[in-house]
Amino acid sequence: MKRMNNRTPNINGIKGVYAITPDCADTADLLCRSRLALAGGARVLQYRNKSANAVLRLIQATALRQLTREFAVPLIVNDDVNLAAQVDADGVHLGATDGTLNAAHAVLGKRKIIGISCYNRLALAREAADAGADYVAFGAFFPSSTKPAAMRADVELLQQARSELTVPLVAIGGITAQNGATLVRAGADALAVISGLFDTADIAASAQEFSGLFTTNISVTQDSAP
Repeated sequence: MKRMNNRTPNINGIKGVYAITPDCADTADLLCRSRLALAGGARVLQYRNKSANAVLRLIQATALRQLTREFAVPLIVNDDVNLAAQVDADGVHLGATDGTLNAAHAVLGKRKIIGISCYNRLALAREAADAGADYVAFGAFFPSSTKPAAMRADVELLQQARSELTVPLVAIGGITAQNGATLVRAGADALAVISGLFDTADIAASAQEFSGLFTTNISVTQDSAP
């Protein structure tokens, strides 16, 4: 029996290319690269900067808030509920040590998007979905330069989660346009990418290539239907 999430869907949903910003001290460069990702078709932008101080993080998150409104896509803040509230982000993404879903809702309100990292633990995803998470994320599916020591998840986990859960599933970890199709076919609603997008020579073209994985998957599914 699938676990249902009865909350009102949030803006645009979580699907397609889920772009996660790289650590970048140059705000102008960060905005330029993020604009290219959005122009190429990224459907969600997560602000993540582990090396910036609080002042820079506020400056960058505020600027990205304006940019994502221009493109009408959700802005998610990584880890920091208070920063998400300060810039009126559309939501926050929480890891294992970033506080509870209920605590995030107490700060942000019930209408904001709350995503939960579930690593390679289906039980954790079940709990998050039951508690009202808007999406759950699994990974790392492939070796990741951002988190080389991250625990690994497999495609079978994603398939099992798809059979049980109705919340959007986000796949993360070493994803490229070459290996991402396998994850989409297994049930991923969104592919979260950092270096596979932002470290490429043509960010907009890379975003378009990632976006094409979802279009291709839909076409294959329809063509194979009885």
